[in-house]
Amino acid sequence: MAETVDELTVSYQDGDIETVKELDKHVLSKGAWSTIAYKYQDWDNRKQDYGPIKFTVRRYQKRNGEYQQKSKFNISSVDQAKGLIEILQKWIDE
Repeated sequence: MAETVDELTVSYQDGDIETVKELDKHVLSKGAWSTIAYKYQDWDNRKQDYGPIKFTVRRYQKRNGEYQQKSKFNISSVDQAKGLIEILQKWIDE
């Protein structure tokens, strides 16, 4: 378990294969409740290569000195991310 925000990751190793490869992360908020946006790729066994870039926003709560994931929102494609950016920008500008 992670004790600091910097230790949190979506990377996941299954044997010799990194099945979830974290490409980048950005801490949106820190504290007892922390929110982090990640850019990542999943391993595709059929292709023996990583799939398309995806994004996820994870919310963690620190309890007893360790962070525990409490919720997540996955963005499954660059197109979906662009749509989210577009609507958020529209709402902000109103």
